[in-house]
Amino acid sequence: MRVVSDRADLRSASLPGDVAVVMTMGALHEGHAALLRRARAEAKSVLMTLFVNPLQFGPNEDFDRYPRTMEADLELARAEGVDLVFAPTREVMYPQGEPSVRVEPGPLGTVLEGASRPGFFHGVLTVVNKLLQLTRPDYAYFGEKDYQQLTLIRAMVRDFDLPIDVRGVPTVREADGLALSSRNRYLSPPERQSALVLSRALRATAATGSIEAGLAEFAAVPEVKLDYLVLTDPMLGPAPDHGPARALTAARVGSTRLIDNVGVELP
Repeated sequence: MRVVSDRADLRSASLPGDVAVVMTMGALHEGHAALLRRARAEAKSVLMTLFVNPLQFGPNEDFDRYPRTMEADLELARAEGVDLVFAPTREVMYPQGEPSVRVEPGPLGTVLEGASRPGFFHGVLTVVNKLLQLTRPDYAYFGEKDYQQLTLIRAMVRDFDLPIDVRGVPTVREADGLALSSRNRYLSPPERQSALVLSRALRATAATGSIEAGLAEFAAVPEVKLDYLVLTDPMLGPAPDHGPARALTAARVGSTRLIDNVGVELP
């Protein structure tokens, strides 16, 4: 496995056959491993990016304390058969400073996570677009845990006519249902127990087709501060009367904000 940090070395790295990219901000866990494993199974070459993107953090968010575990991340990447890691610095990604032109996510970028974290999707789509231009992959793999992000990336690739196949990978969970996240390490043992309400609420919503059932789960755990729990169609529009749908939630557990979602089949 080769590790490069500047654009010239990235350009000179020759990867054979079709190339899959997995974009990460480090602090890798089994969810990232699942992305890399899927990429390894479906492409000749696997490229992983490792960059904590400042554009997607708000002024009161956790950019400075976001976990940075480079050595462990590279060990996991090597174990999963990654061929090339692109780990740029902030100066390499944004040589002129923060970009004056950013990707506009459109109306979908203003709801749910976009409403709670203004500017978040401008930052996400801008860095994803830059990394797609720099790495030029055939396939790009993203986790379904960040479902709104995945939906917006697919829309950007479609609308910008980028010749890339965006592939979603199902959420990886702990045995008790908690969705894997790099931010889970912020949780104290009691907070981690409380955080299970997110997956319980989603299961209740999926089982009944009713938001009220999920809200009842949150009401039983008042120390968890609910941001939203919604039922939508698979493209995050209004929920259908029946058929495939999506339940999405976000909540704050102590000082840690968590998100989760599940597919729903409405009878």
